[in-house]
Amino acid sequence: MTTFTVRDYVHIALVAALYVVLTITPPLNAISYGMYQFRVAEMMNFLAFYHKKYIIAVTLGCMIANFYSFGLIDVLVGGGSTLIFVSLGVALFKQYQEEYLLNGLLNKAFVYFSLFFATSMITVAIELYFFGAPFFLTWFTTAVGELASLIIGSMIIDSLSKRINLRQ
Repeated sequence: MTTFTVRDYVHIALVAALYVVLTITPPLNAISYGMYQFRVAEMMNFLAFYHKKYIIAVTLGCMIANFYSFGLIDVLVGGGSTLIFVSLGVALFKQYQEEYLLNGLLNKAFVYFSLFFATSMITVAIELYFFGAPFFLTWFTTAVGELASLIIGSMIIDSLSKRINLRQ
């Protein structure tokens, strides 16, 4: 079992708070919810490749942010999906973290994770289907938005990791 330091708890709280701010603050909130999503905060999922404390951070941030949309059901579905798919994605693709594509532009692990995580938007599509949204269109639009935000975010987090030690 992992024990966290006070510093770790502060990092968890800061990343969770930043996730919430980047999701619910206008004008970002207009593109963060519903059938057509582009969550800027999703870039922070890549922090989990550097330390597992960030899995907790992005899960908490997602749960708090999702409370502002469909309430408790979105907290449970979105938060649960984030916890499962970020954990699984890191476990599956961390081995590729030192490899790059397109002459060093894209981290290979992050690209694989982005494709995997975009596919996981099936959980959002199922949830929104119960609220009356068309299933396949919702899955497609949320997956495309997720993939776009993750690919852009992957370049930002990868660049940041070269300047700041995110493993602490």
